[in-house]
Amino acid sequence: MALPTSVLSAGSLVAGYATGVATGQRPLAGVVLAAGGVLCTTLWRQEAGNGRAALLLGTYLGAFGVSHPLAKQIGAWPAVLTVAAATGLAAHVLADRGDRRVRV
Repeated sequence: MALPTSVLSAGSLVAGYATGVATGQRPLAGVVLAAGGVLCTTLWRQEAGNGRAALLLGTYLGAFGVSHPLAKQIGAWPAVLTVAAATGLAAHVLADRGDRRVRV
């Protein structure tokens, strides 16, 4: 099955937050976020090269950071969904266009 990294990166941001909400365990949410970041970065390096992988990892980490102050403005779930969408869009543009799809 071909799954674009845009889905993986956005999904792992949402899954990390959902894990934290569901369990009340921030460290567990961090594990989900870290696993998603490591998986995506590995795939981005393979598919798009080191430079784009670094840029996309920065986007992923930045999205996590921006979601906190954004949540104070628009609410937690809207903030998470907004930064996840932005991260997914960046991954689509920089890594997933055309035939670049990850086989999982």
